[in-house]
Amino acid sequence: MGDTVRMSRMLRTLSGLALAALALAASPAYARDMASDPDVARTVSFGGSCARCEFSGRKLMDASFMGAQFPSAILVRADLRGAKLIGSNFAGADFSRADLRGAQLVGSNFKGAIFVGASMSGLDAKAANFSGADLTGAQAMSAQISVCDFRGATMIRARFTSADLTHAVLNDVNAQDTNFANADLVDSNLSGGHFDKANFNSADLSRATLSGGSFGGASFHSAELAGANLHGTDLVGARGLTQDQIDSACTDSSTRLPSGLRANGCHRVASPAAPVPPMPPMPPMPPSVQAEVRQALAHSREAIAHASEAARKAIEAARRRDRDDD
Repeated sequence: MGDTVRMSRMLRTLSGLALAALALAASPAYARDMASDPDVARTVSFGGSCARCEFSGRKLMDASFMGAQFPSAILVRADLRGAKLIGSNFAGADFSRADLRGAQLVGSNFKGAIFVGASMSGLDAKAANFSGADLTGAQAMSAQISVCDFRGATMIRARFTSADLTHAVLNDVNAQDTNFANADLVDSNLSGGHFDKANFNSADLSRATLSGGSFGGASFHSAELAGANLHGTDLVGARGLTQDQIDSACTDSSTRLPSGLRANGCHRVASPAAPVPPMPPMPPMPPSVQAEVRQALAHSREAIAHASEAARKAIEAARRRDRDDD
């Protein structure tokens, strides 16, 4: 019983230290002070919570937002090149014309955020949530945006050339006149989306789902459609499609094709399981707190080992009593 109590106390201590670490990483007051400085240092780290913080035009190159809560923050024209916005909440934030080239946005929430005219080339935003976001005119060439959620997003005239959109969810997006040339859209879901006049030249749409989408005037020259689901897809008016491409895909009587092309059934290609989204790292904490956390973890492991040994002995004693009773 004593070992169990000690273990419980250690676990409570560990939880308290973890919470203290998060609080010490950065406070709302500190975030607001930094927001008022137009020349924020490159090495600054943000955490905590600061709703509607004003960062417009700020120099935040290589800044670190780890596990931060910044809903509806305003970052219009902010310089975020190489910044790390990891595991953070920026729902409803305004990144209009911000420079996010080479930034890391892994596992963060940008639901309903605004990225109109933003520079996003080469950024890494795996498993981020962009549902309902406005990416009109965004420049996201060669971006790493696999396993991202773009449901209901607006990305009119955006550029995703050579971007990695594997396993991306693009249901019901408005991507008219958007450029996906040479993009990797393997296993992505484009169902119900508006892709009129979009450019898919040389894009890889293997095993992608295009069901219920509209692609009037879209271009598919040299695009890969092996195993793509075209059930209920409107491709009338699409350009660059060949019979070989259609034959490699999965079509039915509801597939609408350009004149001269015919639906020939389904040629499925086995789809691998979607990758597990990466877990965002914990926010940074001071070295002294890190040492205390490590010590608490060591004590917790020791307490758990003692409790396990006590339980083993109790089970053995119970078994001996059962044998004696027999």
